[in-house]
Amino acid sequence: MKQKLIAVTTGDAAGIGPEIVVKTFSNAAFIADYPSFAVGDAGVLRRAAAALGLPLKVRETDSVSGIALRPGTLDVLRVPGAEPLPADLPLGVINALAGEAAFGAIRTAIDLAMKREIAGICTAPIHKEALAAASVPYPGHTEMLADLSGTRDYAMMLVNPTLRTILVTVHCSMRDAISKLSVETELRIIRLAHRAMTELGIENPRVAVAGLNPHAGEGGLFGREDLDIVAPAIQRAQAEGIDASGPWPGDTVFMNARRGRFDIVVAQYHDQGLIPVKLAGVEDGVNITVGLPFVRTSPDHGTAFDIAGKGIADPASLQVALQTAHQFARSRV
Repeated sequence: MKQKLIAVTTGDAAGIGPEIVVKTFSNAAFIADYPSFAVGDAGVLRRAAAALGLPLKVRETDSVSGIALRPGTLDVLRVPGAEPLPADLPLGVINALAGEAAFGAIRTAIDLAMKREIAGICTAPIHKEALAAASVPYPGHTEMLADLSGTRDYAMMLVNPTLRTILVTVHCSMRDAISKLSVETELRIIRLAHRAMTELGIENPRVAVAGLNPHAGEGGLFGREDLDIVAPAIQRAQAEGIDASGPWPGDTVFMNARRGRFDIVVAQYHDQGLIPVKLAGVEDGVNITVGLPFVRTSPDHGTAFDIAGKGIADPASLQVALQTAHQFARSRV
């Protein structure tokens, strides 16, 4: 493996992905500290750099061995068999071609990671409707990464400077989220939370588990899921030596975590975990897929179609995601 390289997939070409990628790679000092390359359409990236007036050379290659890591140069690995995206691809619009290209880049990066040619992947944002338009059978990155890497035990974790949260359920309706809960599922996510914090160098991490219902069920008055599912999983985790506690009311557990009482919060469903993290600001937020055989991070924002092509997209979250990917990669043997 070459210098613990991280591959950056360029995301949906109709969104801000290409813009934040070229802005990140135009910072030569940053890339020197965090050696990386892009996977995707070189033409899209050249046009993005030109539109921004960036003195960045975009250099295409067919293999990881061809990556040069020269200052002022963005190495782009070509997706095998992919046709170049049209130069007039409309920005800010759902497009099946963009969805197909985004999926091709992710699939290529996963293949490289599974072959251990790279240490991990940092993914620029994709658009779920564009994936669907391209008949890609996945609702998002997390499911795609897990399936294509053959991973069964995985979870989505969100991190910013003040909060860390990991999700029991992700991209599904509230009705389905509740039906998916089980003691085994809860315990699996608590274990993954403990493992992820240990990889970050935290000894004896404190894992707080949020309740599903208001007031964590108020002793069964507002539903029995917290008594019958969440609490037994916490007890089993404690028996394994994990410092897990709860279920804590969802309306206060994140406040206490931000104040330093807990190292990570297990959230029961998508918005329970993402709202407090994103409220703190997406510019420092990172999405991490825990449990994969390789590192994967992503900025904590979407494709931002409303500002695509305007030159005002902030690359800060992508840069933090890239830093975090290297941090995890260096912690792994």
